Amino acid sequence: MQANVGSLDRALRIIAGLAILSLIVILEGPSRWFGLVGLVPLATGIMRWCPAYSIFGIKTCRSA
Repeated sequence: MQANVGSLDRALRIIAGLAILSLIVILEGPSRWFGLVGLVPLATGIMRWCPAYSIFGIKTCRSA
């Protein structure tokens, strides 16, 4: 997997992922588990690779 997520994109994904993941603590009842959706942007930010970017040929990082 070649990196296709740039620095700014990575930081925004990690921040958004953590914010969405925090819904597990903030919300009550069964709706709190929607916060697990935050794992997707968090994982793509940490791995610096986004499967959707690969499919559409998008690359926000500098070429090596």
